[in-house]
Amino acid sequence: MNILIQGGRVIDPASLLDQTSDIAIADGKVVAIGAAPEGFVADQTVHAQGCIVAPGLVDLSVRLREPGHEHEGMLASELAAAVAGGVTSVVCPPDTEPVLDVPGLVEMLRYRSERLHLSRVFPVGALTRKLEGAVLTEMSALTLAGCIAFGQAEVPLENTQVLQRALQYASTFGFPVWLRPQELYLGQGVAASGALATRLGLSGIPVAAETIALHAIFELVRATGARVHLCRISSAAGVDLVRAAKAQGLPITADVSINSLHLTDTDIGFFDSRMRVTPVLRQQRDRDALRAALADGTIDALVSDHTPVDEDAKALPFAESEPGATGLELLLSLTLKWATESGTPLVQALATVSSRPAAVIGNALGALQDGVGQIRIDGPADLCVFDPTERWVVTPEALCSQGKNTPFGSYELPGKVRTTLVAGQIAFSANAT
Repeated sequence: MNILIQGGRVIDPASLLDQTSDIAIADGKVVAIGAAPEGFVADQTVHAQGCIVAPGLVDLSVRLREPGHEHEGMLASELAAAVAGGVTSVVCPPDTEPVLDVPGLVEMLRYRSERLHLSRVFPVGALTRKLEGAVLTEMSALTLAGCIAFGQAEVPLENTQVLQRALQYASTFGFPVWLRPQELYLGQGVAASGALATRLGLSGIPVAAETIALHAIFELVRATGARVHLCRISSAAGVDLVRAAKAQGLPITADVSINSLHLTDTDIGFFDSRMRVTPVLRQQRDRDALRAALADGTIDALVSDHTPVDEDAKALPFAESEPGATGLELLLSLTLKWATESGTPLVQALATVSSRPAAVIGNALGALQDGVGQIRIDGPADLCVFDPTERWVVTPEALCSQGKNTPFGSYELPGKVRTTLVAGQIAFSANAT
C-alpha cells in the first residue's frame, strides 16, 4: 500500500532533521521525504497538519506478560497498547513462565507477535537456565532463535563466578548482556532507604545495593571485555559511576524508567500501592541526577518499564502488593513532560525514545537494525504521528493495556498519538478508536 503523510513537522533525531514536509511510503519503506517520487499515487493519505511525525518509539523494557501471566496481559492487548502509544519496537525481558531459556519458546513468542502485525518484538534471552543463576543457557542457539541479548531480568546473580563466566562466554561470541544492577541481599526491601521508609515502617533498599552491583559489573567488564547494558539506573550515585565508567571507555550503555524520572519516594504518600515499582522510587536528588544524565547522554535511553499488574495484586498492603505499573501508552507523553520541565530541546528528547535506544538494539545485533528508530529513505516506515499540543487525562478507560494500574493515574499529560505505522502499515489510528 502507498501511504502519504501530508503536512507534518518531520523530526528525525538520528539525522537532526526538523522540517515541515510530506513523507511518501511504499512497500513498507520510506521512499521520499518531501516531494513524492514521480508516478507515486497514494492509496491512503494521513493528514498531519499541526502534528509531529517522528520515528516510531523504541522501548527497551516491556513485559508482555505472555506466556505465563495472561491474567495480567496478553500479546494482543499489550502490543495494541504499544502502537496506541506510538511504540513500534519493544524489547521484552526473559522472566516469562516458562522462562525464555530455550529456542522453542523464543520462536513461539516471535511467531505469535509477528502474526499480530503490531509492534516489532525483540526478546532478551535468559542468561542462566530458569534464571536460577547456576547453569548458563545455550546462548548461540537462543541468538539464532531471535534473542538480541541475555539477562537475568529482576533476578540478581548471587554467584559472581557464574557472572564472570557468563560475561567471558558472551564476550567471546559478541553477545551483549543486559543486567539490572542490584546486590541480592541489600536489595531485599520495598522502598528506598531514607526518612520516609523509616517513618512508614517499610523495609528499605539502600543506594549501596545499586552501587555495589555496579562496581562488580564494571570490574568484570574490564576483565572480560563484554558489552553490558545497565537496566533502569535509579540513583545519583549510580549515575556518577556510569559516567565515570563511560569516561574510561568501558563498553556499557544504560537506561532509566519513566517512574524514576518523574517520581520520588514521597509520592508513596499513605502507602499507595500504585507507587510500588521496581526499582524503588528514590529521593529528589536522585531524580534530578537521572534527569540531567538522560539529557547529557550518560544515560542512553528512557524506558516505560511496562509491567501490567492486575487489580487483585495491587489491592494489598503496600509491602505485599505486586511491584509493577503500566507505562507503554505513557512513554511519549512523559518524555514530552520531562522535556518541557527540564528545558531539553524536542529533538534531543525524542532521541531518548527513538534513535538512542535503537542504537542499543543495534549494538546488540552487531549492526544497526535496518533503520529502526529513525526516518530515512529506504528505511522501514515505522512512524509515530502525534499532536504535541493536545492534552489527555490518564484514566483506566484511556488505556488499551490490560493492566490499568499506573502511578500517573489522573495526571494530565501532553501529546496524543494520532497514527502509528509499522512497516508501512497503519497499526493504530485515533480516528478508528
